[in-house]
Amino acid sequence: MSTVSRPRQNFHADCEDAINKQINMELFASYTYLSMAFFFDRDDIAFKNVKKYFAKASDEERKHAMKLMEYQNMRGGRIVLQPIDKPERDEWGSIQEAFDAALALEKKVNQSLLDIHRISSDHNDAQFCDFLETHYLEEQVKAIKELSDYLTNIIRVGNGLGEFIFNKELGDD
Repeated sequence: MSTVSRPRQNFHADCEDAINKQINMELFASYTYLSMAFFFDRDDIAFKNVKKYFAKASDEERKHAMKLMEYQNMRGGRIVLQPIDKPERDEWGSIQEAFDAALALEKKVNQSLLDIHRISSDHNDAQFCDFLETHYLEEQVKAIKELSDYLTNIIRVGNGLGEFIFNKELGDD
């Protein structure tokens, strides 16, 4: 069996490695959002719409990882899955704390994507640059803006009844 993939063309090993690292990053983000979702689903927290928001975010991150896996195979690369780190916390505290953590995570994912874009650009991989620009970079900026807007409103309404109202309004979006 041949070790060189037939579709592989102008696909540098650095790009292949970067995709594998990004797959892990996306799965870590999915895992983290899943943790957040089920924290807010606990009977002593019970913010169902916040749970739905983070469950949807988890699903989106998993889909991002799968899209990268499909792209890796399309370009003739090899998928090398790594262990997924556990989320940095088990308890997410208030809605504000969770959204602060989510914003930091999205910025970390965005920086990783920008770094990968630089790697693909350095290796003159126009197809990979286009893939990242089309499917990831703009979406990351929109996610960061959305989380920032939510944080502004969370801070505005405050804890207690404010969190209850935010949770209710989140379900109306």
